[in-house]
Amino acid sequence: MKQDEQSRYHRDEYIARINRVIDYIESHLDRELTLKKLSDVANFSSFHFHRIFRALVGESLNAYIRRVRIERAAGQLNYNPTKTITEIALDCGFSGSASFARAFKEHYGMSASRWRAGGFLPESKDGMLNSKNRKTNSKLGNDVTIFSEYGGINSYTIKWRIAMQDRKDVTIEVKEMPELHVAYVRHIGPYAGDLELFESLFTRLMAWAGPRDLLKFPETQVICVYHDDPKITDEEKLRTSTCITVPKDTPVDGEVGYMTVPGGKFAVARFELADDEYEDAWKLVFGTWLPESGYQPDDRLCYELYRNDPKEHPENKCIVDICVPVRPL
Repeated sequence: MKQDEQSRYHRDEYIARINRVIDYIESHLDRELTLKKLSDVANFSSFHFHRIFRALVGESLNAYIRRVRIERAAGQLNYNPTKTITEIALDCGFSGSASFARAFKEHYGMSASRWRAGGFLPESKDGMLNSKNRKTNSKLGNDVTIFSEYGGINSYTIKWRIAMQDRKDVTIEVKEMPELHVAYVRHIGPYAGDLELFESLFTRLMAWAGPRDLLKFPETQVICVYHDDPKITDEEKLRTSTCITVPKDTPVDGEVGYMTVPGGKFAVARFELADDEYEDAWKLVFGTWLPESGYQPDDRLCYELYRNDPKEHPENKCIVDICVPVRPL
């Protein structure tokens, strides 16, 4: 192995180990996360792990855990109006309301109660709409009507159709989605509108999966997981994972990681999108459908599930399901 190839191999191995830690933190935010436990997950010594984590992630381990807990709490404050601030604090891994209050105010410059009351509007990353005064303002159309369809006596599925100007109706269905076992290549940083970035991530993933006989379409599903809310998390820290489904406990190596995407109840919105329409589609789901639906977002992972090859579409569009985990309001 040439020296530059060996260096890349070593770096990919470090990235893979740190990604395992990030995945573990994300699924255990409500528990105690000790240096010893996380260094064991990474298979590094406790003495060196903290320094390695900071070098690769750009934050100290403690700062990272604290930030992710606060940002998850901020999302719950926005979308879980019936949940008390103390309940949110405990669910996000804080020891109590007092420690949470200090950390939240230090991070956002306001109290959690002020944030929930709408204080996040001017101070948030790019000004989210207040759920009490939302209005549609996107390329997808302004006159939006929502109605439901009940599937029949033997069906428990509820469907919404959203009628939009000059476009086909979008169907949103709340249904049970299966747990997914996926191999992934992860990116940390800005991604909005960067087609070359996503092409590179998927190309690297497919180049790894192909020789291992893991690409068995149509059984193999292609998804993109979004770990953070871009309206809460700074874009330099946004995490996204390009994924393919694989058999459970598939061995991975190098920069390719393995994780489980939890199943459960999801709002699944079917779109046909051009490259520049994804952001508007997500805004429609969160800003238009969700406040009227009787549901609130759950803490499980959101993802896009790709249903076609855009090159085979007559308008080069991607048929995609936007999948948002939900639970009753």
